[in-house]
Amino acid sequence: MKLLGASIGNCVHVAGVYHFLQLAEEEGYECRFMGPAVPIDKLFEEIHLFRPDMIGISYRLTPANVISLLDEVKERADRLDYSPVWVFGGTKPVADVATRYGLFSFISDGFDDINDSIRFLRRDNKIEGADSYGATLMERIKKSYPYPILRHHLGLPTMDATVDAVKKVSNAKVLDVVSLGPDQNAQQYLFDQEHMQKEFDGAGGVPIRSEDDFRRLKEASKRGNFPLMRCYSGTADVFKYADTLLRTIDNAWTAIPLFWYNEMDGRGTRPIEVSVKEAQELIHWHAERNVPVELNEPHHWGLRDAHDVIPVAAAYIAAYNAKKLGVKNYIAQYMFNNPNGISFSMDYARVLAMIEMVESLEDDSFKTYRQTRAGLPLFNADPYVAKGQLAASTFMQMAVKPHIIHVVGYCEADHAAGAEEIIESCKIVKGVIRHTLGDKFSMEKDERIAARKEELISEARVLLDFIRNKYSYDSDPLMNPVILVDVVKKGYMDTVHIVKGDKFKGDLHTTFANGACVAYDKQTKGVLSEAARLAHLDANNG
Repeated sequence: MKLLGASIGNCVHVAGVYHFLQLAEEEGYECRFMGPAVPIDKLFEEIHLFRPDMIGISYRLTPANVISLLDEVKERADRLDYSPVWVFGGTKPVADVATRYGLFSFISDGFDDINDSIRFLRRDNKIEGADSYGATLMERIKKSYPYPILRHHLGLPTMDATVDAVKKVSNAKVLDVVSLGPDQNAQQYLFDQEHMQKEFDGAGGVPIRSEDDFRRLKEASKRGNFPLMRCYSGTADVFKYADTLLRTIDNAWTAIPLFWYNEMDGRGTRPIEVSVKEAQELIHWHAERNVPVELNEPHHWGLRDAHDVIPVAAAYIAAYNAKKLGVKNYIAQYMFNNPNGISFSMDYARVLAMIEMVESLEDDSFKTYRQTRAGLPLFNADPYVAKGQLAASTFMQMAVKPHIIHVVGYCEADHAAGAEEIIESCKIVKGVIRHTLGDKFSMEKDERIAARKEELISEARVLLDFIRNKYSYDSDPLMNPVILVDVVKKGYMDTVHIVKGDKFKGDLHTTFANGACVAYDKQTKGVLSEAARLAHLDANNG
């Protein structure tokens, strides 16, 4: 398609129309830019010569002055011997005037987003309902990329409040995925409700108590931009839970921790021996049904103050398990600002290391998608400070070109986000995306960042090779649930927060050095290499 763009009349502001043409070129349009202050006569001369399929005009001055210009444009457009698509851009007061003419198929008034322009150029806005935006996760990503789709957690203390919030965020068209957060009672006792502790109803999320509750929440999302819906996994009766989510909310993708949601973190009562085996079975269950899978594994270790090597290795082990268990579309979540205290540069190096390790597993049958998010420990309780932190983290996330951004509400350090706060947080993120999308800044070439990334990859491989060699009696130790459990129990994979005792034998200590989280020896106060840490553990484990 051919697209002609110009600022008309006496308007010399061309940034908006020029940027629109740039987006169009990326979508395969043949574009011609006429520049600033283009007289209407000259515009139509070019229309007759170029015969564009689409014409974009802009005016950003006084609303009263655009009327005569648009009167002439409308009159002459009606006399053309063909019907091109017309697009207008301007300030909100001028755009409101343009709306009255009924000529323009798309109007940018400064309150819209880059993704609105991309959707229009791709003509997705001509499709009705959910299909316009993408009815599945893969469709949604394909329709949007390189603009990342946005996901946000939502779970308020009552069903009515949560249903109302889902409706509001759907109508606001700022969110692509509503990620339901059930309360802890629902996660653990949905199918064993007589053991629920009623005094904790609504604690940590929405008190879902039946399949009809799930259906009611899903129905609330069928408006606006028809956001997809997904839900946290259960911590008990995990297969019943998965089946329920798939049938009631068409779970967009599942998130399964490989090592967690058990006795180690208190989010369930399952022994780790049971939870790891069930996690693998649950991954395979979803793979058989072609449901995308996320193993939200690395950040669980980082949040518990593991040194940076552990999350990098965990990212690889998680993706490796997903691939081996038949997952075709893998959502790799990279939590930035984790653990609390890591510097932005060393954090970025850590994420780059994880990405390289995970994406080394890609082939024709295993595709990975980058999902980024800010770390909860980053946020200050002061909402104004937190808004700045959300924007800063998003800037760093955009450097890795994510497919999905898991938006963390700026208020989460104080309270769970309601509809208005979710909408505001998404708009903050969209503001950052607007100014970073397509930019070619290359922080990964910074010498310190590049060196730290390579160091982490090398150290993670030391840990992975140690596990393979230590358990060489098995042909594939990274897939054996008994071995994976033993690796944690003996402290080869460890965090500071795991309570040590008869079962868990690790002795990890961590600190920060030059902005990075590292393992260290409490006696010598020196940083431990992975080889030294593992040799010490191996000697103690006999």
